[in-house]
Amino acid sequence: MVMSKNPKEESPDTIPARAWKTLIILSLLATMAMYAETMLVPAIPDLIKDFHISYSVSSWILTTYLLAGAIMTPIAGKMSDIYGKKKILLVIVVIYTVGVSLGGFVTNIYEMLAVRVIQGIGMSMFPIAFGMIREQFPIKKLAIGQGIITSMFAGGAVIGLVAGGHLIQNYGWQSTFFSIIPIAIALIVIIKRFIHVDEVHPQWKSEGQTGPDIKPKSGIDIQGAVTLAVSVTAFLMALTFVETGDSVSSSTMIGLVVIGIVYLILFAIIEKRSKYPLVDLKILLNKTILPSNILIMIVGMSMFMVFQTIPVLIRSPVPLGFGADPVATTNVQLPFALVLLIFGPTSGFIISKLGSTKPIIVGSIISAIGFASLFMYHSTEFMISASLAILSTGLSLTNVGAMNVIMVATPKQNVGVSLGMSTLIRIIGASVGPAMAGMFMQTHKTSLPGIVGTFPTPDSYNMIFLIATIVSIASIGLAIFLSRSVSKTAVHIK
Repeated sequence: MVMSKNPKEESPDTIPARAWKTLIILSLLATMAMYAETMLVPAIPDLIKDFHISYSVSSWILTTYLLAGAIMTPIAGKMSDIYGKKKILLVIVVIYTVGVSLGGFVTNIYEMLAVRVIQGIGMSMFPIAFGMIREQFPIKKLAIGQGIITSMFAGGAVIGLVAGGHLIQNYGWQSTFFSIIPIAIALIVIIKRFIHVDEVHPQWKSEGQTGPDIKPKSGIDIQGAVTLAVSVTAFLMALTFVETGDSVSSSTMIGLVVIGIVYLILFAIIEKRSKYPLVDLKILLNKTILPSNILIMIVGMSMFMVFQTIPVLIRSPVPLGFGADPVATTNVQLPFALVLLIFGPTSGFIISKLGSTKPIIVGSIISAIGFASLFMYHSTEFMISASLAILSTGLSLTNVGAMNVIMVATPKQNVGVSLGMSTLIRIIGASVGPAMAGMFMQTHKTSLPGIVGTFPTPDSYNMIFLIATIVSIASIGLAIFLSRSVSKTAVHIK
């Protein structure tokens, strides 16, 4: 007898209700994190005054956060592959909550930097979140899930831009931390109660083990973690010194770069020999995954280059800038965040229908047009906003498409490590962007009669936007190469 198909049986491409629930919760995490970071940036001048520190020292408020995140993301990704994504996610969110809870009570720069390290560890929650989406969403619908999460970063930025200035002006910079505490605690409870994932890793099952009490046999690559930490720290310290214009000798700069290179080589050697490597170099150097990660790095660089440059341009006095106040600065940047918020999930649906590579190429072209528009037309606030909206559209398509390629091309048992490395690469790009912008603004500046201080010249903005345009044009070629590589693989990514 032939049994009829259950009408309620779901198609393999149907997104289950549990996956949508997980997606909503993880999207709230992304919103909270970006909300926290966007709100803190306008408070930097207040922190400089309250802590009696220089602009150079104040840059470490951001740098320590990035360093901790860069070092921790691949470690957290590996741990999530070994011990389970939900367990490690909860631990990291608890650590992040401790960091933001202490933030409002710090009284000096050293305490602030310690708190920022704790918060930076929280950045490693996002490759785990993307890994959860990878497990629960059908392959053809992955772009929708990770596109929505990506757009929620923009949502947090929008909320932070709108609320940050008001809170800081009326209640002080401490309020930016205090406002996050109840949100973070609530998300811990929600994650523990409502997110359900299989904590038994497929890798262990493949070894013939069964039962609820399976224990992982894998280990953490401590040597790899240490060498990676030293390498990334050295490179980012060098970039920070360039950005801030500190009077360090050229030999010190070269020394930092050499240290970074040496430890990066040691890291590669250790990973190649390790029984349980922190990074699977075969996956990282895959002809599909590597160009996708480079595109993600370019997206990170582009976004933070904008965050570093536009506020300075808008706040600088006429004729070097627009002489606007913080509210006007927010209004100019708001279209960038709003388009990213709207277009993030839209990009996901587009990619789920057309595949990943075509939207990546289109996104790279649009990004190049956006930066070219900034280069040629940044003499009015309206044109800057319009160019930022164009740029945001392109970056969204490129980012969502590249992340989708990585998630589909990576074996399921290695998703945590792969996405951890992708986050690390994005952070490196995010560090390069401000450093490059800061270098040009530091080396091309002038003073104005009757106004205290020096300000970037128009040449500095021209150089920043020109370099960004050239990099965006190069990314078009990389996107085309990726498309051809994908078409030759057996992964069947459209």
